[in-house]
Amino acid sequence: MMNETVRQPLQQRGSMTEYLNKEARAIKPSGIRKFFDLVSGRKDIITLGVGEPDFITPWHVREACVYSLERGKTQYTSNAGMPELREAIGQYLNDRFAVPYDPAKEILVTVGGSEAIDLALRALVAPGDEILIPEPCYISYSPITALGGGVPVGVETFAKDNFKLRADQLEAAITPRSKVLILCYPSNPTGGTMTREDWLPIAELVEKHDLIVISDEIYAELTYDSNHVSFASLPGMKDRTILVSGFSKAFAMTGWRMGYACGHQDLIGAMLKIHQYTVMCAPVMGQVAALEALTNGMEEKDRMVESYNQRRRLIVKGFREIGLECHEPQGAFYAFPSIQSTGLDSETFAERLLLEAKVAAVPGNVFGLGGEGHLRCSYATSVAQLTEALEKIGEFVEKVKKS
Repeated sequence: MMNETVRQPLQQRGSMTEYLNKEARAIKPSGIRKFFDLVSGRKDIITLGVGEPDFITPWHVREACVYSLERGKTQYTSNAGMPELREAIGQYLNDRFAVPYDPAKEILVTVGGSEAIDLALRALVAPGDEILIPEPCYISYSPITALGGGVPVGVETFAKDNFKLRADQLEAAITPRSKVLILCYPSNPTGGTMTREDWLPIAELVEKHDLIVISDEIYAELTYDSNHVSFASLPGMKDRTILVSGFSKAFAMTGWRMGYACGHQDLIGAMLKIHQYTVMCAPVMGQVAALEALTNGMEEKDRMVESYNQRRRLIVKGFREIGLECHEPQGAFYAFPSIQSTGLDSETFAERLLLEAKVAAVPGNVFGLGGEGHLRCSYATSVAQLTEALEKIGEFVEKVKKS
C-alpha cells in the first residue's frame, strides 16, 4: 500500500505552507525587494537601489509599438519569436561581438533575460547537479537553481581583483557533480568586467571539466574603457554557451520584458519546449519595439552609455572622497563601495542610511559570497540626485565614525 501524507483539516492548521514544496518554502524573499518596499511611495528618499535606467524608452521605439497596435498586430507570434527580430538579433551579435547564430534554430526570444536564465537552468539541471556561480552576483541565480533541484555553489570574487573570476578560484570549486557555470559580466552588482585574457583560462577549465556555460550578458553594451568580450566568442565555447541578453538595460526597456537566449540548437530546442508550455511567446508589441530598438536605436543607446560613464566617474570619486574604498566599475551602472571602515555590517549600514540619511541602497550581503561589507549603489539616476546622495552618505559616514 502506498504511503500517503496525512494532513490536518485546513480549518485546524491556519496555514497553507504545508502544501508548498520544500524548495519554495526555503527560498528567502528578495533582499532587494525588501528595500524597494521600504521606499515605495516615499518622496523624501533618494533611491540608489533600483537597477534600471532613469531614461524613458526612446520615442521612436514606443511609436513603433503604438503603430503596430493601431494596425491590429495583437496576435501570437512564433513560439521562438518574430523571424525578423531573430534575424536582427543574429545580425547584431555577429556584427557587435563576433558570435554568429542561426536565427531559425539558435535564437529564442523570451520574456526578459530572466525567463531565458530560468529556461536554461530548467533545461539543464537535474537533481543534485552543482551549478557554479561567481559571487557577488545577481540574486536570482541561486534560487532558480534550487527550484530545479540543483545545488548552487558560490565562487567568491574579490575587490582586490576588481571582482574578476580567477581560474584558480573556479577550479577549487569544481567537483565531479559540477555541470553548469553561470557568468554575468559586466557584473551586477559590482560592475566588474572580464577581458579576453581573463576569459581564456576560464574557457580552458570549462572544456577540461566538460561544463555548460550560461553567460548573462545583459550589460554588454554598458562597458566603458574597453569593448565587451562575449564568452561565446572564445575558441570552442560557442556550442558550450547559452548566451542570455535583452533590451532592458542598454535600450531603457525594463518594463517591456524583452530578452533572448542563443546557443546550440539542441539546447535552445529544449528551452523552446519549456517556453511553449509556459508563456507561449513573448508579447508581440514588445517584439516590435525591440526590433525598432535594434534597427534604429543605437544613437540613443550610445548617448545613454556616455551619460552613465559621466555618472560613474562622479560616484566613484565621491565615495573615495568620503573615505569609502571603491573599486572602479568598468561596466553596468553600479558602484560597490566597501563600508567596512565604518564598523557596520551591510544590513545595518543600509537600514540606518535609509532611516537617518534618507538614501536607499542595497546591502551587499544579499548578493552572496564577498558581498558583506559592501553596498550596491546604482548610478542610473540624475547627477543632481547622485550629488545630493553623496553629500548625505558622507555626513552619515562621518557621524558613524565619530560615534
